[in-house]
Amino acid sequence: MSVLRLYNTLTRSKEDFVPIDPANVRMYVCGPTVYDFAHIGNARPIIVFDVLFRLLQLRFGKEHVTYVRNITDVDDKINARAAERGITIRELTEGTARVFHEDVAALGCLPPTVEPRATEHIVEMRDLIERLVARGIAYVAEDHVLFSPAKMDAAGGGLPRYGALANRSLDEMIAGARVDVAPYKRDATDFVLWKPSKPGEPSWPSPSGIVTEGRPGWHIECSAMSWQRLIKDFAGKIRCEAADANTFDIHGGGIDLVFPHHENEIAQTCCALETARMANVWMHNGFLQVEGEKMSKSLGNFITIHELLHDKTFGGRSWHGEVLRLAMLRTHYRQPIDFTLKALEEAEKTLDRWYALAAKAEGTDTPADSFLATLQDDLNTPAAVAELFSLFGSETTLAQAIASARLIGLLQLAPSEWAAAKQSWGNVDAATVEALIAARIAARASKNWAESDRIRDELVAMGVVLKDNKDGTTSWEVKR
Repeated sequence: MSVLRLYNTLTRSKEDFVPIDPANVRMYVCGPTVYDFAHIGNARPIIVFDVLFRLLQLRFGKEHVTYVRNITDVDDKINARAAERGITIRELTEGTARVFHEDVAALGCLPPTVEPRATEHIVEMRDLIERLVARGIAYVAEDHVLFSPAKMDAAGGGLPRYGALANRSLDEMIAGARVDVAPYKRDATDFVLWKPSKPGEPSWPSPSGIVTEGRPGWHIECSAMSWQRLIKDFAGKIRCEAADANTFDIHGGGIDLVFPHHENEIAQTCCALETARMANVWMHNGFLQVEGEKMSKSLGNFITIHELLHDKTFGGRSWHGEVLRLAMLRTHYRQPIDFTLKALEEAEKTLDRWYALAAKAEGTDTPADSFLATLQDDLNTPAAVAELFSLFGSETTLAQAIASARLIGLLQLAPSEWAAAKQSWGNVDAATVEALIAARIAARASKNWAESDRIRDELVAMGVVLKDNKDGTTSWEVKR
């Protein structure tokens, strides 16, 4: 098997991937904040890192790969949305998380190995915060705890430079970001680790030194969850050098998280655990736009995964999850992607063809070497999809084509299931259509032409196209 190479945002180069311990490969990816349905831009990192998860499992064995993707269930947006809807925070987060799980499963994504929630790791957050205060890198002011990047850079001792991930100086980061202004902050770059809760907001006992109950800042949540699930849970299991004891292999997310979120994660974790690296490899997917424009509610092009799967909000119809997945994979994960109706239509036609070919061959467990070579070159999914076209073009490589497609989450259905699923994408109930066809056949048999025509028109209005011959109706499909 060829070498797996990944682009590391931290070093700005493509590197051979060498896990700290091949028997325990560990990856953390920032998951959703469950205040609303996930939008199509949120789907991109979910799909990208699902492909990487599948590839790592193939290379190292399923039992040797741990994929942690968190759920943020305490946040300002959650509090505001729950109040706006007049429901409890728990009702909001549970309902939104349930829909998220349904949506990403429909996209063909495997569940992560572990899916921690922020509210389950408050103890770890307080522990990290207290360590930072004890080191003099964080301070208490008006019932807030704040992290000081200036103190971090002054501490030395093998700690990374604040701003190294974003490759920017402190002045550049201040100029390029909306910095919270508060009288209790000593410096503009200082960021919140803990803050007091307002009446009606979730609250927990605060870190030592603070009497008022409060809640965590956003950045400390991921530091705590990754520390618990990828470091503490593996204590005594990882074979590594002492310098790697508090480091895991891969951290991923969208490019928008590089600063401030991931930069602050690194700062908190490295200072609290006294380590030079939080993760060895940092991976980020590019931005998404819709039909050439930035996605926003003001432009009317804000689309959720749920709407694409179930409503007629994009192209006047709903779409199968594999169609969305293939459309995403035809652009390299690090490049910006333009999500278009044409791309979905092309992806659907491609899957129609591949499923038809898959019906002619038995699958295999072994993807093609040529396919793996492209995929292992920094998840080059466009080249991998091009290789699939080549593999499906020959009967002798059909079995490998099927295995290769399944590796990246495609062709997950039997061909007959794909055909049946297509009949429901236009929000048409297959059982209803079959009943109407049977009634039309009966009307034609009794020469009730008016009733036959009425049923035909009803089917046409539903978008159903009948395929008739001299023997009667042979099949039907939903018109696109």
